[in-house]
Amino acid sequence: MAYTGYALIQKYIKSLETSPGVYRMLDDQSRVLYVGKARNLRARVSSYARPTGHSARITRMIFETTQMMFLTTQTETEALLLEQNLIKQLKPRYNVLLRDDKSFPNILVTTEHDFPQIKK
Repeated sequence: MAYTGYALIQKYIKSLETSPGVYRMLDDQSRVLYVGKARNLRARVSSYARPTGHSARITRMIFETTQMMFLTTQTETEALLLEQNLIKQLKPRYNVLLRDDKSFPNILVTTEHDFPQIKK
């Protein structure tokens, strides 16, 4: 039996790590529907598994999802940069805010410490 929607997401939750990373939701033709980032992959993906409380757009995206892909990262900042690069490259249908090239992440690089730091 092929899992889709909420059942598919619940199946993935059990094997997910709690580390930061990026996830992709794909449809039945392996097209990327959505790219998202997470501070904690298991917690973020779990939020899609509850059947209520989503907008109509998100509910539609969940029902269209037939597979998911995950990439873990060392830091949340690395996940943020990877997410933005993947959205610009793949142009997923449900990522409307970051799909165009008109927005850039606001990142502050400081030299106040011994080692440069990146702050969101």
